[in-house]
Amino acid sequence: MELTSILKPAHQRVLTLALLAGLSACNNNAPTSAATDTPATKTEAATAGNSGFAYVTSQDAGVSVIDLATMSVVKQFDVKAEGPRGLGVTEDGKKLIVATRENESISVIDTATGEVLKQIPVGKNPEFVRINGDFAYVSSEPSSKGGPPPGSGAKGKEAEDDDDDEEKIPAKIAVVDLVKGEKVREITGGPETEGIEFSADGKQLVITNEADNTITVHNIDDGKLVKTIHTHEHGDRPRGIKVSPDGNTYVATLEFGNKIMVLDKDYNVLRTVDTGQTPYGISFNHAGDRIFVATNKEKALQVFDAKTFEKIKDIPTGNRCWHFSFTPDDKQILLACGKSDAVFVIDTDKLEVTKQIEVKNMPWGLVTYPKAMGSLDTKK
Repeated sequence: MELTSILKPAHQRVLTLALLAGLSACNNNAPTSAATDTPATKTEAATAGNSGFAYVTSQDAGVSVIDLATMSVVKQFDVKAEGPRGLGVTEDGKKLIVATRENESISVIDTATGEVLKQIPVGKNPEFVRINGDFAYVSSEPSSKGGPPPGSGAKGKEAEDDDDDEEKIPAKIAVVDLVKGEKVREITGGPETEGIEFSADGKQLVITNEADNTITVHNIDDGKLVKTIHTHEHGDRPRGIKVSPDGNTYVATLEFGNKIMVLDKDYNVLRTVDTGQTPYGISFNHAGDRIFVATNKEKALQVFDAKTFEKIKDIPTGNRCWHFSFTPDDKQILLACGKSDAVFVIDTDKLEVTKQIEVKNMPWGLVTYPKAMGSLDTKK
């Protein structure tokens, strides 16, 4: 027998093993189907650049998790408390911070498992949540009574109620160290603090105080009051507050004035802009050339030019739509409409509603991860 005939099978075996090794390496580099099997692995995938997720609080339930690739609810988080409203996601996307009204706390939730890791007391009637590094800033409304706007000619008991000392109780912004897992200090705001925004340089906190019709500016390190802006002559009940991406302009919604108030970088009032009825959530887009406003009773998401402040379009929506977020790619907007039990999906180029996602039990707040521009968060 020739030597070549003896070596040939061995040579083939070597080639076969080499081919198998190459195929194995290719398979290890390819995405696996298991990465899309569960919300937990999807959350990990989102950090690698996939579409990501939206988190939606429902006041009468918990948190709905929306897969942004399919625009469908894929999971529910039980916040282990009643009355979830404001929420924020940490910079790494691993924790969701949810304000829960009834137990005067925030719930810290693992986004991979949905487990409540801790509940941290923050104060009465917590509402907005904003995250800045390892700290959460949570507004509160200790004297909140809510209800419809008072009539311009209010008399008798209604007027007495408006002047009640309880309405003047200063509210607090709780500052929570998320590493320590505890509230470390408080910043005193006005009565019924509402919206929270960070200055462009991150050194100041800008908050809206609906009960005394003020916007106050505070040093973020020591809470010292820097400036007070009175809104009454322009409109009552300031709610949403947002800084432009370039840091030169702040816009605030005046819910009972049906207006946006525009401030410069030094918090001087530049002008007001008429909106539909009862504006609430507000945000610039990431490019900074448009302003979006959720108008509750107008049942519309209104779009304005950020330079001329001319209205571009009214996008018809649902009932009691308050908070919204762009998707991380800026191509769509998700708007939570509480009394429609739905999240409306809006195309940002066409400025049209393309879908409604059922989210029951009064959806309130909405943020995404990866982070995006919106009424409760900012894309960096």
